[in-house]
Amino acid sequence: MASFGHGTRRHPRSRGRTWSRTGPDRATLGIIGAICAVAGFFVLGIVLGPVAIVCGWLAMGRSWAGSRSVPALIALILGAIDTLLAVIWLAGATTSGYGVF
Repeated sequence: MASFGHGTRRHPRSRGRTWSRTGPDRATLGIIGAICAVAGFFVLGIVLGPVAIVCGWLAMGRSWAGSRSVPALIALILGAIDTLLAVIWLAGATTSGYGVF
């Protein structure tokens, strides 16, 4: 009969039993950010641009000092350009130039 808290599974949420608590490594975040930045030029730039910026920033270790990986820097720069272009495009779409009214 099983009892509550006194079984052979001592701590099921300890470090060795579940997914790593440190999160994805920096190289993976840099690559994900670069992919999001490039894809953001074609679709959903207003969403994928900030995602690329955050992934690039986390891949750089949340600091400007030290060594930076190339995909992280590419993700950060292209994500910023992507977000800026999406905001300019949205601002141009809201003007009353060629709308329905």
